[in-house]
Amino acid sequence: MREIRVCTHEGPGAKPVIRTVPWPQVGKKAALIKVGACGVCGTDLHILKGHWPKPLPWPFTLGHELGGVIVECGPEFTEDFMSKPLQVGSKVMIPPLMPCGRCYYCIHYPQSANKCLTPVYYGRYLGFDKAPHMWGGWAEYVYVDLDMLPGTKIYKLPDDMSLRLGALSEPLTSCIRAFNRATRAGGFTWGDTVVIQGSGPIGILAVAAAQEMGAGRVICVGAPETPRLALARKFGAEATVDIEQLKTPEERIRAVRDIVGGFGADLVMDCSGHPTAGPEGIEMLRDGGTYVEMGQFTDAGSIDTSWHRICTKDLNLLGSWGFTANDLPLGVDMLYRTRNKYLWLDMQTIYPFTEEGVGQAVADAMAMRTVKSTIVPWPELVG
Repeated sequence: MREIRVCTHEGPGAKPVIRTVPWPQVGKKAALIKVGACGVCGTDLHILKGHWPKPLPWPFTLGHELGGVIVECGPEFTEDFMSKPLQVGSKVMIPPLMPCGRCYYCIHYPQSANKCLTPVYYGRYLGFDKAPHMWGGWAEYVYVDLDMLPGTKIYKLPDDMSLRLGALSEPLTSCIRAFNRATRAGGFTWGDTVVIQGSGPIGILAVAAAQEMGAGRVICVGAPETPRLALARKFGAEATVDIEQLKTPEERIRAVRDIVGGFGADLVMDCSGHPTAGPEGIEMLRDGGTYVEMGQFTDAGSIDTSWHRICTKDLNLLGSWGFTANDLPLGVDMLYRTRNKYLWLDMQTIYPFTEEGVGQAVADAMAMRTVKSTIVPWPELVG
């Protein structure tokens, strides 16, 4: 059998290196997934910048926002996590964080299984040295094995769903889960005015998720105008606030309040990952409003703030980390139902699976020249 190419990085700041590994012998509860498309996530960028707060098994293969197709599977690999049948030719996605189902949080607090103590992480905590070496989405194929890694979750995609669309299901699910957190806390309801801080891929996806989940008005704060804020408006944001034009918090707060009117927004969600977003965002809220922090996936540092403002404004303040195993179908379903409503694929800038292509995808994402850099190893799979 021919060899398979996978991309690795030796450490923060390192250039991508494509290595070859042998075609694996697929186990009885295992499958080989041909990668159609895999996004470059903000987490990938933070890891490559050296911002990840935990030890990582360098070298390893990055990439966890993937859509692919099963090309080989064992006799006992027959269904996905939601009991949908799987076979050779099935389109699937696998999320990065896969709760084990057996630890304290998984058993006692399944709604918080995203805080699993021993999760499986593709594209992050599985080193290249672990055979058969295909543990991330920046590769031609990904290997999954339910005997080797029983916490693995595989999700079937609709047969006629684009694999490029499938690659957006993981980040979109993070947004859906964040809004559901607010709903369950009584802080988000039908018709609410929502402000999204950040116009990167998570911010754009959150603009769509807010509308699909009942928001009456959505405003997006971010930069640059091209391509990001322009796309936010195409996704339904009624107005955008450009932080490159309005350079102080006071200007941006005033602009948002002028747009939403009244006493401020009902809900503000940070998708930017910048530590200054929080103190600024709570001033965009009406008293009694809800602030959701889902952008601080790495520790970007602390910032001076007065928690008196949280108390005196009577705010709901929520954090949202990833999602649980049962949330993922919500993202797949939203993408599929709205595949002709939003310009999902316009988010993606496509790059070939070469060392130069991967390097450029990362560089363009870091420079915000793209919304979602997306690596496509097999163009014929995605059209």
